[in-house]
Amino acid sequence: MKAGEDKLVERIVEALAPKGGPYLALGVGDDAALLRPRQGYETILTCDWFLEGSHFLRGKHPPDSVGWKCLARAISDIAAIGGQPKCFLLSLALPRTLTGRWLHQFLAGLRGAARSFGCPLAGGDTTRRDEILISVTVIGEVRAGEAVLRSGAKPGDLIFVTGRLGEAELGLQSLRSGRTLGGRDDLSIKKHLYPEPRLAVGQWLARKRVATAMMDLSDGLSSDLTRLCAASRVGARIAIGKIPTVKVLRGKVPKSVDATELALHGGDDYELLFTVRPSRARGLPAAFEGIPLTGIGEITRERRLVRVGPGEREETLAVRGWDPFRHRK
Repeated sequence: MKAGEDKLVERIVEALAPKGGPYLALGVGDDAALLRPRQGYETILTCDWFLEGSHFLRGKHPPDSVGWKCLARAISDIAAIGGQPKCFLLSLALPRTLTGRWLHQFLAGLRGAARSFGCPLAGGDTTRRDEILISVTVIGEVRAGEAVLRSGAKPGDLIFVTGRLGEAELGLQSLRSGRTLGGRDDLSIKKHLYPEPRLAVGQWLARKRVATAMMDLSDGLSSDLTRLCAASRVGARIAIGKIPTVKVLRGKVPKSVDATELALHGGDDYELLFTVRPSRARGLPAAFEGIPLTGIGEITRERRLVRVGPGEREETLAVRGWDPFRHRK
């Protein structure tokens, strides 16, 4: 008779795992998977925790959104380097009481993300624990020489972001305020629950060699821009009025919520932050496949971050994005 863990693994495999494919020479079912890398490509490796209490709340976040988001946020790292996801590994710990309906819905969301992003399950591990712990490792690829790193920004480069910033944090604030979910199409919280990593934009920027440096916005603009500048050994000057923000509808979130602060410090947007040479920026479209591309500032030689407000008033940009050692959801 099969043990409990074997049955759990069987359900995961049934929901998620193909037997193989162009990249997966051998998928789930053995002690390890076998990959078949393509000639002329480099392999990308990234991993991400998704933890109950730190990254999601069991009583607030629908199980299918937990499944979708745990993979989407890891795949965003692949987008940030200009790559394409090929497969993933899942490590899952959860209580025995959640191996029924909660697990079924979680796997449905994870399956939806895997199919949407073309990233099948290759293997992983399961165990029992009182709280939910999820670790996702994604393997991807990028054509040799096309990977876009954080370290390529130069003084004079222009700074761009995709999409609108602060939208995911606004969704979280709405959930915390007791909002009733309006379904998967509720735009006010959709970006927080079901983020879309910017794979097509990242691949286009890498393929066309437009971006000189790039990373994803997972912890907030103030934190992630600081990291990009540190890697490139430069500074930055951003215009507050140019940052694409969200509309805050009063009555749905606390009055203290400010759109600019959300855009600067809110996490979980999974947009792209990238830099472009001025000569290339002139030919950059306003949007790519419907995703806005917005210039918000420039890279400077002086290694400090400056925000420019109304009346050209300058002040140091405070770093107040997500930090797991300071915050808790």
